[in-house]
Amino acid sequence: MDENQTKVVREFILAGFSQTQSIETGLFVLFLLFYVSTWVGNVLIMITVVYDNRLNSSPMYFLLGNLSFLDLCYSTVTTPKLLADFLDNEKLIPYDQCIVQLFFLHVVGAAEMFLLTVMAYDRYAAICRPLHYTTIMSRGLCCVLVAASWMGGFVHSTVQTILTVRLPFCGPNQVDNFFCDVPPVIKLACADTFAIELLMVSNSGLISTSSFVVLVSSYATILVRIRSKEGRQKALSTCGSYLMVVTLFFGPCIFIYARPFSTFSVDKMVSVLYNVITPMLNPLIYTLRNKEVKSAMRKLWDRSGLTWKKQET
Repeated sequence: MDENQTKVVREFILAGFSQTQSIETGLFVLFLLFYVSTWVGNVLIMITVVYDNRLNSSPMYFLLGNLSFLDLCYSTVTTPKLLADFLDNEKLIPYDQCIVQLFFLHVVGAAEMFLLTVMAYDRYAAICRPLHYTTIMSRGLCCVLVAASWMGGFVHSTVQTILTVRLPFCGPNQVDNFFCDVPPVIKLACADTFAIELLMVSNSGLISTSSFVVLVSSYATILVRIRSKEGRQKALSTCGSYLMVVTLFFGPCIFIYARPFSTFSVDKMVSVLYNVITPMLNPLIYTLRNKEVKSAMRKLWDRSGLTWKKQET
């Protein structure tokens, strides 16, 4: 089809969760609480890492601060539109905005996958090679790895987006989800998408699955290489929070992207898990299980309280 035919559909309709206004209002309040909690938790971690010199000089917490920033970006790509749609019966999104949302969703999502892999390498270096840790994970290397994570996300998303925009959309326009993503969008194309689906599954599915395998393998290697019971317990305590984050994030991503683009009734709930819930839970997981972060937060709170009192006097 020519270019004009590919742009017949000027806007999409997002299916959302319910057609009942009372339910939508209740969901609006619930997801607003989730979104505010995501912002408060992740911003608090970022501020703590920046203003605490000991944490800021540590590669692990430097990467954690970048993970919090990615979580904020990831949640912000979809949640504000979702909140607006809870109060709007039509739930329309223009074609261009849909593609932009899809693009940034995959940029940030893939960047987070790569960053979690970097964080696994950081834990491996810290636990298995403690004497060389500061040399291996220098600040310069950390910055390069964070930049490479973003670049990898950009390349991945560019491929996904180009494959999507080249498809003709001239018929149905209801996206069976609460945001624009590759699987539900390309189902609406007026063309045979089997080859495109295979390319996209080999892209997104391979990235999510291979990253997950690398992460789990790295943590398993850490445990195997530690002989003492005390050291293994310490490693489990240190890596436990990372494993929780990895499972919560990669499990739903593998379920969505590492299979042919068929629709299941649980897809929306799974999407909520990795789009809304995981970015909110990450700060809780890290702070509740990490004494250093909790101690730094208390010091920051006490310092801000003293500064406020001095200003009052």
